[in-house]
Amino acid sequence: MREDIRQDEKNQAASSAEASRAFAPAGRAGFTLIELLIVVVIIGILAAIAIPKFASTKERAYLAKMKGDLRNLATAQEAYNSDNQTYYGGAIPNPILSYNPSSGTTITIAEATPGGWSATATYAGTVKTCALFFGSAAAVAPAVAEGLITCDL
Repeated sequence: MREDIRQDEKNQAASSAEASRAFAPAGRAGFTLIELLIVVVIIGILAAIAIPKFASTKERAYLAKMKGDLRNLATAQEAYNSDNQTYYGGAIPNPILSYNPSSGTTITIAEATPGGWSATATYAGTVKTCALFFGSAAAVAPAVAEGLITCDL
C-alpha cells in the first residue's frame, strides 16, 4: 500500500510539473531590469533636451508680445502727435491715446516732449524689458538706437 501511495505522489508531481510547463510562455515573458533602466535613462535625456526648448519658446513669445505692443504704441504716439503737436506722456492705458497694450504687458512712458518720446515694456511672465525711443527723447535701457526696439538679452 505504501508503494501505491508513493506511486500516486510521483504521478501527481509529474502531472504538476507538466501543468506548470503548459502555462509557462515559450519565450521571455517581460523586460529585464536593465532594459527598463535604459528606457528610463533615454526618457530622461529627451526630457532634459525638450524642457529648456519649451521654456525658451515661451520667453520668445513674451518678447514678441512686448515688441508688438511698442510698435502699436509708436503708431498711437504718431497719431496723437499729428493732432496735438506733442507726444503723449501720461499713464497707459488712457482713452486720450486710443491705445491699450496686450494683457500682461505694462508700458511705461519714460519721457514725452514735442520733439520725441521714450518708453519701456515689461511682461508679467518674464524679467526682461524692451525699450524704444524717438526724436529728442533720451534713450532708456536697453534701447540703443532711435526707432529700434531693443530687449534685454
